[in-house]
Amino acid sequence: MSIIKLFCFPYAGGSASIFNKWKSYLNIYSGVELIPVELAGRGTRISEPLYAGLQEAVDDLYQIVSAKIGNTPYALFGYSLGGLLAYELAQKIKSVKNIRQPLHLFFSSMSAPYTGPNKNYHLMDNDEFKLRVIELGGTPPEFFDHPELVDFFLPMLRNDFRLSETNLSEQKTDPFQCDISIFLGKEDHEIYAEQINNWKIYTNGICAFHYFNGGHFFLHDEGAAITGLISNVLMKCNHKHF
Repeated sequence: MSIIKLFCFPYAGGSASIFNKWKSYLNIYSGVELIPVELAGRGTRISEPLYAGLQEAVDDLYQIVSAKIGNTPYALFGYSLGGLLAYELAQKIKSVKNIRQPLHLFFSSMSAPYTGPNKNYHLMDNDEFKLRVIELGGTPPEFFDHPELVDFFLPMLRNDFRLSETNLSEQKTDPFQCDISIFLGKEDHEIYAEQINNWKIYTNGICAFHYFNGGHFFLHDEGAAITGLISNVLMKCNHKHF
């Protein structure tokens, strides 16, 4: 049975390191090769400029992922902003000839693309933006007591929000042929039922919804459950295609 590569994309403000804990769950013996993808301007790519726009981000990630696909089965997993990037990347891959298509797509902690109002958090002043970030739960309030960290982190986070809030509502829904899985936190109040249900129109296959304990950032506490589910889904995909 072929090893399946799993390309993972982080949430706004996050780096590829947020998936490090998954390495103890996903390894070659599970049949899944974990490949966290670093976004520009953080982590191992900290010296690179932030993305000027969503399209630049997608083009950059396409270059990284397409170079690693080869003839190996693979899947994409995106968390929040990473989910939007994974969606746009999968759409780009779908439009390219002679490139292998993903076995499965995983979208976590995000509404269906282009649904709901554009909140434009990236246009808030610094104080309002900080409060909004704290409310989301991914950043402890005491973080903002360290000016040197804030000076580095806030522009990157604001830019990530700008990417996630890019208005692409003019784009038409172009369903995927593969199945998709939607991961959500049971206490995530950022996403409404209608925005979740709209995911069904983004695939001609099966759209499965899975709920985990926690809010928007359940990833940090539910790693074992998330990776266990991913492994099961991908093993079934592999058996179906080979």
